[in-house]
Formats: sequence, structure tokens, C-alpha cells
Amino acid sequence: MQIIYAFEEAPATYKKSIFLAGPTPRDEQTPSWRPEALRLLKESGYDGVVFVPEARGGMWRKDYDGQLEWEEKHLHLADCILFWVPRELAHMPAFTTNDEWGTWKYSGKCVFGAPKEAPKTNYQRYYAKKLLVPNAETLEETIALALKSLGD
Repeated sequence: MQIIYAFEEAPATYKKSIFLAGPTPRDEQTPSWRPEALRLLKESGYDGVVFVPEARGGMWRKDYDGQLEWEEKHLHLADCILFWVPRELAHMPAFTTNDEWGTWKYSGKCVFGAPKEAPKTNYQRYYAKKLLVPNAETLEETIALALKSLGD
């Protein structure tokens, strides 16, 4: 598995890739969900590329436009966009995620997941069902759906 963090370049060639879309914590006290996703992908034997829109080692650049451009480029490059939305309104509201979901939900390359108790996810769940986007209520199930969508 090859992990590409924000502002890092994608490899020149690769067989399959997943973009980990969803809310990013906005404070240092709230843990990111992405390390757990990476652990689960590794344990599953995933051998592709993972695009992670977070800073390697937590060292964020103060380049908002550059971050958005990196994300847009790598969302286009990804074979699968895994949306995991453990929305917590005070610390991970997922407002940017709402817009990304709206942009990519028709692409045919998304899977969607959110914990059952995640607030304000009914709209996303509705469209996941309507558009036949594979969806789940645990991170483990969402990752399994992403891997299934990629195939070998």
C-alpha cells in the first residue's frame, strides 16, 4: 500500500487508488478517522494507492488554495472515492464534505458510509440509496465496499 498525503505527488503509474474523503478535524484534540482507515486497508491486504487529504505528520501548510487544488486533482485521479462521514457538528462538521459529496455522488466511483448516529446525514444517505452508491454504517463495512468496488 502506498500512501500519498496532501501536497505529495501521485506515483507515475499505479493499478488502483482510493481517496479518503470526509471531515478533517479542525482542532488538535479531535482525532482523525483516517489512521484507522489506513490500518484497516493495510490489514485487508490492499496493495494500491491511498490519497489522504491530510498533512503527513500533522504539519499543515498554510496554503488553502493549494490544498483544494491538490484534493481536486487527486479526487479526479482516484478510482474509488470513499466517503466516511463521522460528522460531529462542533469539531468535524463536514461542511466541505457535503460539497464534495454533491460533486462526486453521480460519478459512479463513490462509496458512502456514516455512523448510524451521525447527525445531518439523511440527505447523503437518501442519495446514496437513490443512486445505488454502496453505503454502510461502519468504517469497516465502508472499506469493504470500496475494496469490492475496485476488484482485483
